Parts: sequence; structure tokens; C-alpha cells
Amino acid sequence: MLNLSTLQTEQRNQNTLSIDTLSTLEMVHLINQEDTQVLNAISECAPSIATAIDAIYPCIENKGRLVYMGAGTSGRLGVLDASEWFPTYGVGEESVIGMIAGGDVALRVPIEGAEDDRDQAVKDMQSIHFNQNDVLLAIASSGRTPYCIGALEYAKSLGAKTVSLACVSKSEIGQIADIAIEAITGPEVVTGSTRMKAGSAQKMILNIISTSCMIKYGKVYGNLMVDVKPTNVKLIQRAKNIIQEATGCTQKRASDLLTQSHDNVKVAIVMELMNADYEHACQMLSDNEGRITHVVSR
Repeated sequence: MLNLSTLQTEQRNQNTLSIDTLSTLEMVHLINQEDTQVLNAISECAPSIATAIDAIYPCIENKGRLVYMGAGTSGRLGVLDASEWFPTYGVGEESVIGMIAGGDVALRVPIEGAEDDRDQAVKDMQSIHFNQNDVLLAIASSGRTPYCIGALEYAKSLGAKTVSLACVSKSEIGQIADIAIEAITGPEVVTGSTRMKAGSAQKMILNIISTSCMIKYGKVYGNLMVDVKPTNVKLIQRAKNIIQEATGCTQKRASDLLTQSHDNVKVAIVMELMNADYEHACQMLSDNEGRITHVVSR
């Protein structure tokens, strides 16, 4: 019989034993109070998060990929984070991939038993030609998901870098991974419902990892997302606002620059700041690894 009693995520929360007797507002306050523990848990594991970022960034810089793998909520959060890299930073599956046990259908419909299949994890990694240049980030609240264990063991057999993200101490996946991130969020409001505090911690940590990697990769100028892809009305306006904020130009000028730069916000900014035409701005960015800061400081 599987013994889950030692896992912090599976234990009963003594603060919420009577939550089913509370008023709606009392429930809200209690759940919110429990959620405050998430920030502390992330703060405690900040050094390991930073270590992971410093391992992942060189991989992406050298044309490798970050591959998120998990089951259930953990898998969905990985896929969510990966899917948001392109509209935010213009980076797609050439640099980041999210995979969930059971395949894409599991994003909407629970696939029973998928998380227990170690062999399928290997097949999933082989399907994307995972190799030693990539880095695996296995996500499992309980730290013991067989799908993640199988993925980690396969990645290590290839000599690839591995990172684990769990919400329990001394996790099984953490014993395998090169770098173990363990955000101890404690017992859930509803026993074992790890989509709550554990899920919130995982989402925030993935945000930190992906955002930090993209900042280091030159996708941010100041605190502006200068590689945003203006693919809808909102993002077109955001692109214009970013150009205006970065250069101090008028909204009309920002609109003209976006057109002249062929919807490339970085190029538009360099055109204005360096008084350059499109071709010259593109060349300056190419010569400086796409980093606006390096262009304008020379």
C-alpha cells in the first residue's frame, strides 16, 4: 500500500478542520490566510530557484530547450507557462516545451493512471527528441509522481541537466534531480487538494524562472517586454505604449515606428533612440545579441 502520510501535502490542516461550518466570508478569509504561506515558502527556496535559473539560461542561450514535465495540476501549470513565452517574449518551442502526462487531452480531461506511467514519460521525451543539450524541469507537488521520476531518470541517462519542483521536503524527485526546488507550503485547506497552495507556489516559481531567464536573454529593456508579439488589438496597443515609454516619443510616432519596424518593438525602439533606419537598427541589435541596453550604451 502506498504510504502518503509522511508527505506535507497530504496531511490534515489543523487550521481548517471546521471549514465546512463557516460562512462564505469566513471561508474566504481562512483560505486567503492559508495562502499567505505561499510567499514564505517561495522565499525559503529562493537560492535553489536562482541556481535553477543559472542552469537553465545557458541551455537556452546555446540553443537547447527547457522542457517542463508533470501530471495533473503540475503538468497543466508547466504547459501554461511554456505557452505564454511566445506572446510575451517571442520565444516558442525552439526554447521551451510543456508536456503533461496523458497528452494534451489531459489539459481538460483527467487521464486516470497517466501519472503512474514511467515508460510513457520516456516515450514523450523521445517524441520531441530530448537530448543532452536540453534541461528537464519535472514538476510534482508530492515529489513522487512516477511519470516525473521516469522523465528525470531518462534525462540523466542522456547527460542532460535536471531540475525538480516539489512542495514537500526531501522529495523523491529531488533526490534524482541535479537541482531540487522544494517549496514547503504545508497541508492544504482541503486535505490533499494540491491545486491550492502547492499549485499557487508552483505557478509563481515557474513565473520567476521563465521571467528571469528571458530578462537575462535580453527580452526585457528596463522592465518593458520589448519582444512582445503584437498579434491582437490589445498587444498592438501595448507595443505602441512600450515604444513610447522606452523612447519618450508621442503615441503617433510610436505607431509610425511600429509600422516602419515591421511590428518589431525592439527595432522600433533602437530606430528612435539611435536615430537609425530599419536596416541599421536591425544590424545594431544583431551585433549586440539583441540587447537594447548594449546598443544604447555604446
